[in-house]
Amino acid sequence: MDTKKLDSEYIMHTYGRYDVALKEGKGCYAYDEQGKKYLDVSSGIGVNALGYCDDGWVKAVTQQLNTIQHMSNYFYSPQTSKLAEKLCSLTPFTKVCFGNSGAEANECAIKLARKYSFDKYGEGRNEIITLKNSFHGRTVTTLSATGQYVFHNYFFPFTEGFVYADGENIEDIKSKISDKTCAILMECVQGEGGVNILDKDLVKEIRAICDEKDIVLIVDEVQTGIGRTGKLFSYENYDIVPDVITVAKGLGGGLPIGGCLCTEKLENVMQPSTHGTTFGGNPVVCAGANYILSVIANDDFLSEVVKKGEYLKEKLLKLDGVKSVRSLGLMVGIELEDKDAHYVAKKCVENGLLMITAKTLLRMLPPLNISYEELDIAVEILEKTLKEI
Repeated sequence: MDTKKLDSEYIMHTYGRYDVALKEGKGCYAYDEQGKKYLDVSSGIGVNALGYCDDGWVKAVTQQLNTIQHMSNYFYSPQTSKLAEKLCSLTPFTKVCFGNSGAEANECAIKLARKYSFDKYGEGRNEIITLKNSFHGRTVTTLSATGQYVFHNYFFPFTEGFVYADGENIEDIKSKISDKTCAILMECVQGEGGVNILDKDLVKEIRAICDEKDIVLIVDEVQTGIGRTGKLFSYENYDIVPDVITVAKGLGGGLPIGGCLCTEKLENVMQPSTHGTTFGGNPVVCAGANYILSVIANDDFLSEVVKKGEYLKEKLLKLDGVKSVRSLGLMVGIELEDKDAHYVAKKCVENGLLMITAKTLLRMLPPLNISYEELDIAVEILEKTLKEI
């Protein structure tokens, strides 16, 4: 079977693929159809939080597959209820709505904020402020919420009601607030936007403004959540509690999941028929997610993520050709001095290192359980690649 030929012939060309067809993987390593070995520090864009085919995760998913694989959300699911309890007991949030992706989680959060405002203040208070360089998904509404104009094309008309502010300028954010504002939606670390880490004082001031004006604060944790920044959720690094967070990627460990969590203030806003999903809260996916949380929601594990992140940053900064490193935990952006990041990433693949980009930066989102030895190998391959170009 010629996988690449079949892909080219039958799959819409919505991705510029790297020239490799992956067949299997274990831990931090993947293997292509010819048996070539790759160290993967991209984790399926932050999804494979424990790497490929973690034994405990595979066992949890397989056991559930042999029990019941799917049911309508008109019935109760033990795995789904257990996951909801875990998420709420680990956080200040009281309710969760499950979906299938980060985009779906953000759609739910947008609906939740707008309905809260509609119920309390009536029509017209429905604008949501998002930040420039943000990324919130690829549905028409979440594209509209995304604060990058490059995404605002082709698919007109886009959903109305979004205003974009400078995430480095609190005065600009304040200037965008009006009597129409119902929510502020932001990422504490903008992954797709270039691994931009928001200032702590700015985030705390946004929280205070939202409290003062009864504006719903939504933090998009799709890429930053489930231990990626060294905390279970990135907002914990900022000493705030949002009203709503969204989660996906790493929670599923490799299977599709999304979640929208809210505090008590919003827990009764959604009622039957206001939102729904066919596959959200699927018991097989939730079984895997329950296992993921049992491993990652652990202080010792999370402190190791912090240490590994600091170790990796220190090693990267010593490389010739690396100008700067933006990182929080194991969410890492590498600014190069004079080389094109996309070209470097492709050459890294040829040298056995799977890496991705974020705008003009190289990006590393390695499995959270990656070893120090594997981090060393990743740095060595990157160093070798930079010298070859």
